[in-house]
Amino acid sequence: MKKNVWIYTLFALFVLQINAQKKAPNVILILTDDLGIGDLGCQGNPWLKTPEIDAFYEKSVRMTDFHVSPLCTPTRGAIMTGQYPINNGTWATFKGRDGLAENTITMANVFKNNGYKTALFGKWHLGDNYPSRPTDLGFDEATHHLAGGVGELSDYWGNSYFDDVYYKNNKATQFKGYCTDVWFEETTKFIKKNKKKPFFVYLPTNAPHDPLIVAEKYAAPYKNLEGKEIISANLYGMIANIDENFGKFQRFLEKEDLVDNTILIFMSDNGTRYGYSKNGKFGYNKGFRGIKGDKEEGGHRVPFFIRWPNGKIQGGKDLNELAEHVDLMPTLAAMCNLKIPENMKLDGRDFSTILSNPKASLKNKIAFVHNNQDWRPPSDVAKSCIMHGKWRLINGKELYDIEVDPKQKNNVIEQHPELSKQLLYNNKQFVAKAKQKRAYQELPFHVVGNKAQKEIKLTIQHAIGEDGGIWKPEQVAVGLKNKNNTHAIYVEKAGVYEISCARWPKECLGPIVGIPSENPKDLYNYKSITPDKVSISIANQKHEKKIQKTDEMVTFTLKLEPGKTLLTTDFIEGKEKYGVYYTYVKYIKGL
Repeated sequence: MKKNVWIYTLFALFVLQINAQKKAPNVILILTDDLGIGDLGCQGNPWLKTPEIDAFYEKSVRMTDFHVSPLCTPTRGAIMTGQYPINNGTWATFKGRDGLAENTITMANVFKNNGYKTALFGKWHLGDNYPSRPTDLGFDEATHHLAGGVGELSDYWGNSYFDDVYYKNNKATQFKGYCTDVWFEETTKFIKKNKKKPFFVYLPTNAPHDPLIVAEKYAAPYKNLEGKEIISANLYGMIANIDENFGKFQRFLEKEDLVDNTILIFMSDNGTRYGYSKNGKFGYNKGFRGIKGDKEEGGHRVPFFIRWPNGKIQGGKDLNELAEHVDLMPTLAAMCNLKIPENMKLDGRDFSTILSNPKASLKNKIAFVHNNQDWRPPSDVAKSCIMHGKWRLINGKELYDIEVDPKQKNNVIEQHPELSKQLLYNNKQFVAKAKQKRAYQELPFHVVGNKAQKEIKLTIQHAIGEDGGIWKPEQVAVGLKNKNNTHAIYVEKAGVYEISCARWPKECLGPIVGIPSENPKDLYNYKSITPDKVSISIANQKHEKKIQKTDEMVTFTLKLEPGKTLLTTDFIEGKEKYGVYYTYVKYIKGL
């Protein structure tokens, strides 16, 4: 009898071992915000101390020629969809072009449909309203701030990196502690709860994006360098805090026995903003020219470290193949044996083979950089960068050999006319195909009348118009005026709707012609504005109302039929018109 028990026990252990080996790998993608190619110790920064990330670097495979878009939203959209910004429609960080369209298939959808639990913690920046929120696009759980940064005017009013209100599965929720700490803490909670099944965690920190805020203890070691060798001690302090959290997180994975079968990626969304000055006087950029927003190398070449012990992707080695953000989706699909929907058209290439085979290569790989800080599409060639091997063709007029000329000082286009001609031809074909896609031709629409979100919030930050951007609550607080006033709306069902126009967000209401009675955390300098009326235009209807002295909102009740339309909201002050700061649209009842 005892002999049989031992046989059964050994057999059970054998089965468990086989099942453990077959378990799909977990995936954790950590995406930092505005951390440039030179903003880590392991990348050669002579001042910044990042021992935890450096230790991971030593154990990882490093893609040394990895590229993203030079701005937040375009990179995030490309990662999530496997498509370039001009193919998925997210080529700007505001003005209605930072939200994914309805029914977009994302990386989270793919993982979820293949049996993974999915979660996001941190910065989304791909839409604040239905149908563009994380939970609308494949994430089982999401805790995130709104818009492009903690404390922006579209985010919860008064957020300041410490003890903020974030959105937990779309519900405003009070948190304690520093933002980066919160994202990592929430991630560990999710993993503890879901570790028995394969999981995909997307952990996009908002740090070290500005405003540059961090506890003094992290910035203190760098204060004496400010104005001499570096631009901001707080920036370095924010990165030091990320490093500390990364180390704690790695030890958590070790404790939970999750290291070996977890694909862990550390990367950034674009080049540095404050880690390096364009004149090279301050900071370190690993020898490259350009920062965030630039088409030069420093604007879009970023750190990319990946480790997966069970997949034999480890050991501390560099891979110099050209790779980019749109490659992540096909690469992870190959590594995790994921089935990708037929209607998910990918622009990227699978680079999984080169991670474990140094002799493999991505032959004839061409990468494109197109983005535009406007609701209009990017130019075909102007402000573009076309990459092929060591070559960079910028704006169709400048050609650089990045291996011998990393600072891109010597334009050699006249010496290589055939190469330039070929790259321009490749780009022309690529853009021509993009122009046929709906995402290129149509604005992403905010959907009203869907039960998933009974009321949507629209802000001047995301309004379409000809003016520059307003994105800070400080700008709203002092009454900065802007003519951006239009939002793309899809009315899902016929009904009665309320459209409410306000100077202040609902969480900090005050009179339109006055100021809130409370100033959260004493953050802003408040000034009054003096509009007389509010006007709205939607679906061939135009309405106007006078503003009473005590009005916190001016509300219009009207009937709307299903369909796509544009909503325009303005404050009127004498003969002057300017965009309403906050607009709320709510479904009331059917017709």
